[in-house]
Amino acid sequence: MRRTKAFIPTTKEAPSDATLPSHIFLARAGFISQVAAGLYNYMPLAKRVIKKIENIINEEMTKVGAQEVELSFVTPADLWAESGRIEKFGKELLRFKDRKGNLFVLGPTHEEMMVDMVRNRITSYKNLPLNLYQIKTKFRDEARPRFGLMRGREFIMKDGYSFHANTQDLDREFDAMEAAYKKILTRLGLDFRVVEADSGAIGGSGSKELMVLADSGEDTIAVCSKCEYGANIEAASRSARGAIPEAPEAEFNKFLTPDTKTIDDLAEFFKVDPYYTVKCVAKRVVYEDESEIVLFFVRGCDNLQEVKAINATDALDIVDVTEEELAEIGLVPGFIGPLDQDKAKHVIDSDLKDAKDLICGANEKDYHFVGVDLGVISEVAYFADIAEVNEGDICPHCNGKLSFTKGIEVGHIFKLGTTYSEALKAEFLDENGKSQPFIMGTYGMGVSRLVAAVIEQHHDENGCIWTPATAPYMVNIMISNIKDEEQVAVGEKLYKELQDAGVEVMLDDRKERFGFKMKDAELIGFPYTVIIGKELVNGNVQIYTRNTKAKDAVAKDAVFEKVMELLS
Repeated sequence: MRRTKAFIPTTKEAPSDATLPSHIFLARAGFISQVAAGLYNYMPLAKRVIKKIENIINEEMTKVGAQEVELSFVTPADLWAESGRIEKFGKELLRFKDRKGNLFVLGPTHEEMMVDMVRNRITSYKNLPLNLYQIKTKFRDEARPRFGLMRGREFIMKDGYSFHANTQDLDREFDAMEAAYKKILTRLGLDFRVVEADSGAIGGSGSKELMVLADSGEDTIAVCSKCEYGANIEAASRSARGAIPEAPEAEFNKFLTPDTKTIDDLAEFFKVDPYYTVKCVAKRVVYEDESEIVLFFVRGCDNLQEVKAINATDALDIVDVTEEELAEIGLVPGFIGPLDQDKAKHVIDSDLKDAKDLICGANEKDYHFVGVDLGVISEVAYFADIAEVNEGDICPHCNGKLSFTKGIEVGHIFKLGTTYSEALKAEFLDENGKSQPFIMGTYGMGVSRLVAAVIEQHHDENGCIWTPATAPYMVNIMISNIKDEEQVAVGEKLYKELQDAGVEVMLDDRKERFGFKMKDAELIGFPYTVIIGKELVNGNVQIYTRNTKAKDAVAKDAVFEKVMELLS
């Protein structure tokens, strides 16, 4: 492609709302343009990157026997009503009516549509397993679309769905898909981690996320110092604590603790480690048709993990409660404890089950209990894993220590089980002739998000640094002075040689200054730029390597061979 013919509208100015490098550089380098909040046009360079990612996905899916389909973007709302998700998904699900008054949604994900396509068409276990996928535009009406392609309302996604006769075969497919996804990210040149995750609105179990490691990632992930364990902070777990602080000695009693409302104040008041205190986090838990106040209890050294809390209560959401709301049921913030089960529903962290020597609120202003043994309520209380892991906690799989890092979720795979097949009555006949619901898995990967993730992990202050597998063009030939006939001749010759060799090459033949062209080349992020300039009088050109910023002199007659060597 000749740059004089290419549509690459680079600019010095970044979008006013751009904060992430990928948003700034993809906009400035002429890859994307915003048309509305969370909606972007993909210009020619971006389309080339997207096609490369899609090709790698298609190749790896073919290797594991998955078949590509394409489902309608517009989905009948009746299917979402059948699955029970039309309300659970919330306001992110864009609903609309056609001219006949029929209700539809714009597909944010396609479990219902895929099940509908397969049900009544696959009727026997002999036709299983089956793995179908698509790469398609999706729409989620994000409340706060931001960060460019990282969190848009419209996005390109690869979503796949597998159908099985038994859980053993689902486990096999799940492992195969995890391996395929790891190969995709490895081929794209990304540093990533596979982590345990929460299933969220999709449902199911056996959930794993593929995280591209980047400081700008929205997700916090806990990783082990010794083994490959990794988990989203929403799902991370830990082993029993190694070093436990010395327990305080006290008989059970009620103690006057004036104005001692915080864990720090309480620990200082009694001169104990926060490990032996009990923290109450009061929340209003929102269900489909109602809400209620729920009291969540964790150790004073821990924090409540809200996604775990939602899962523990089968809620849609949890929100804060006011002091006035707590006062109405006779509770005072700072002095709430788990021994009185009558005022509100309680959920107590599993780490507190049968715990002794504790200090907790006495459900009375300015009073706490000491010497508390929660074994007295172990038969009546509800315990669940609701605490967020801390850095330094012990890995659940080995004796390594957990640390936190940031990641960008680019893939998510689930073992759905029969969640959707039962709801939509999608069944097959097993080997005994008995009707059974399909056992399903689902496998998603964000294609447009991967475009941004590459730049989040590979950039510098000057712009994009594309990996070899994702670069829109591998080589940029820059003619420094378009009026110099010898420079033009050398550039044209190399351009033709590289094209004939099947290399994706750009010829910068614009009548612009060298500095302007060089800044453009760095901003766009071509892996290699061949600079044909003043050194030509000495028989040399320069090859600029984007990721190292190295400039190497090469004889003009040897430059084609050198470029081919670098590309190989």
